[in-house]
Amino acid sequence: MGEAMIRGLLDQCLARAQDLVVADVAEKRRSQLHRQYNVAAEEDSRIAAEKADTVVLAIKPVSLHQVMRELRGNLKPDQLVISIVAGATLTEIRRGLDHQNAVRAMPSMPAQISAGISIWTAPEGLPEDLKERAASILSALGKQIYVKEEQYIDMATAVSGGGPAFVFLIMEAFIDAAVHIGLPRELARDLVLETFLGSTRLILKGSKHPAELRNQVTSPAGTTTEGLLQLEEGGLRALLMGAVIASYRKAKTLKQE
Repeated sequence: MGEAMIRGLLDQCLARAQDLVVADVAEKRRSQLHRQYNVAAEEDSRIAAEKADTVVLAIKPVSLHQVMRELRGNLKPDQLVISIVAGATLTEIRRGLDHQNAVRAMPSMPAQISAGISIWTAPEGLPEDLKERAASILSALGKQIYVKEEQYIDMATAVSGGGPAFVFLIMEAFIDAAVHIGLPRELARDLVLETFLGSTRLILKGSKHPAELRNQVTSPAGTTTEGLLQLEEGGLRALLMGAVIASYRKAKTLKQE
């Protein structure tokens, strides 16, 4: 996700390559990021953060405490910290860094092409200019939505954070089923992807509930009715709901692991 932010900031002309510094302990990764985006790459996070006005924590939860120990006491009061670490609360971030100016966000995977959605929150009292800066940076990844209640971040982790994986799995099964009934794989792929894309656009353009649109496609005793019956008997609705609920529970416990 950190790389997606680099790409988005550069593509949207919100930053220049020479303004960005990345930190990674893996030399191979540092070389790849420098080569591809012409950004400076450091092994030490303290060096990377030294002259930055904004520090982004785009790391795995297991690495958070180590990185916070490295940065603690090395951040300037006017620096903004944006954390996209799943499960890590604002209280944990601010206390671990001994730094008050922090926001917490959860971007989604389509941020890689600036088509994601980021849910974010900030503590009371965060200066407005820092909130505007956070919104600007996150807008480079796609749509951004500010929420006052931090509890929504863990919920978004389960819905928009992990949601693409659920969608990709459904797409994969849909394509395989199309191939199974005889469609060439490339044609099957095009039909499935355009079906998902068009259906999403239809919902976004109008105001109808998905259930209402589904009913418009479902003729009595028709082929779609027969397919929907199979999905309901197989428990697809309950499985998807269960997947989101399980992801949410996991997001709430990540910080405890």
